[in-house]
Amino acid sequence: MSETNDFQSMIKRVRAGDAKAAAELVQQYESELRIIARVKLNDPRLRRVFDSMDICQSILANFFVRSTSGQFELETPEQLMKLLATMIRNKVTDHARKQTAGRRDMGRLANVQIEDMQLMGLDETPSQIVSARELAREAKERFSADEQQIVERRTNGLGWDEIAEEIGGSPEALRKKLTRAVDRVAKELGFDAPQ
Repeated sequence: MSETNDFQSMIKRVRAGDAKAAAELVQQYESELRIIARVKLNDPRLRRVFDSMDICQSILANFFVRSTSGQFELETPEQLMKLLATMIRNKVTDHARKQTAGRRDMGRLANVQIEDMQLMGLDETPSQIVSARELAREAKERFSADEQQIVERRTNGLGWDEIAEEIGGSPEALRKKLTRAVDRVAKELGFDAPQ
């Protein structure tokens, strides 16, 4: 009973615009929501454009705006999770629909360099854009010549079998080589997530 009262109290505070309550809600539910978003982002082409964090931030922002306007009546954590899971499903569906529309077709991204992509972001400042490009350039420079060949071919949309035919080796060995290279570069740049 106390857990239900604590939840209802937190929701009331969120509805009142309490930033601490919003932070508490995010802390409690974000990891679970990211799992749901990852499961819903099951198309690899869509995952190249959006990740689970993008989806979660978007639906949580939407939730907080709508909560403060009194749109939701939530009594239990289960109701909240059901609502947020539905919002995630709808958001992913909307993104998929938009990305497969004629001019935004995700398949067209296969031949675009990462520096030239227009990545989604609500508050991107010019300095953030430049910083992201510098980070992409720095990561690219840290790959060996062999690794850069694989990255270039994957960026151009080639499958592992095609890459293996072009540069030699087995598709699985090349995939593992690239995975290790990306992990190494992420660690060098300080992005290795603690296990």
